[in-house]
Amino acid sequence: MFPVIYSDEFLDHKTGNYHPERPERLTAIVHALKEAAFAEKIAWREPTAALENSSVMQLLVKVHSPNYVNKVKEIATTGGGYLDGDTPVSPRSYDVALLAVSAWLDGINTVLETENPAFVLARPPGHHAEGDTGMGFCLFSNAAIAAYYALEQPGINRVAIIDWDVHHGNGTQAIVETNPQIAYCSLHQYPCYPGTGRSTERGFHNNVLNVPIPPGSDISVYQPFWEKKVVPFLTEFQPDLLIVSAGYDANADDPLASVNLQPQDYGLFTNYCLGITRKILFGLEGGYDLDTLSQSVVATINSCLV
Repeated sequence: MFPVIYSDEFLDHKTGNYHPERPERLTAIVHALKEAAFAEKIAWREPTAALENSSVMQLLVKVHSPNYVNKVKEIATTGGGYLDGDTPVSPRSYDVALLAVSAWLDGINTVLETENPAFVLARPPGHHAEGDTGMGFCLFSNAAIAAYYALEQPGINRVAIIDWDVHHGNGTQAIVETNPQIAYCSLHQYPCYPGTGRSTERGFHNNVLNVPIPPGSDISVYQPFWEKKVVPFLTEFQPDLLIVSAGYDANADDPLASVNLQPQDYGLFTNYCLGITRKILFGLEGGYDLDTLSQSVVATINSCLV
């Protein structure tokens, strides 16, 4: 069985009319997975309530400043507002974001228990959230928090994060690049939002690999990068666990970027990751065309089941 960690509560983070990061992203994926040929092989799991997960707040204030965490909570409890022009906070957003963090931690536990992949189907996304601010639709840095949590578990000394979202995960990189036990690798369109992620950025311990992708690129551009840069970088790091910031906005039909991948290409990406380790936690980041988003998640999970 393939574990998918999901809750309908993730739909309660309301972003307003016409916002690309909308609840329908999750309902489209859930529908697609329930219609997939492997639907009977999915084990749907509810995340642990954030208040019952003592690690959530401890790690949250380790990764984010307490002032920032309190700011998100205050905006939510006073009726909602914006962290920036792109990043709304609705009345339930703080609670939902905490539940998303809890889901990612549950995902780490599941992967370590089974030594096989799992998928966290949660929102809001997280890879743009920096230590003291949210941006780019992101509230809390889910992948970075999950990496620090993983390092607290027995037998986990090195964690790698691969970010294949079309946008660079500036928040994740900023939070983990000082830690020699965490490697961060991102393939992203450049130039593009948020303007970070140059190939010259190598982290404090040579633990960062950024692979800028030119606009208009397709799988023929990505494959050599995976085989000549990404896989060697991750293999040399020898991670005990791999976390994937699984954004699907590099699809040709996605409205927020200009890269021309197809949903089945994410199955290939997944196979590259499986060649490094089966201890993989996939967690949803971007992806805003509902059809190709849901097809891409199906392709990702299908590769794990083959």
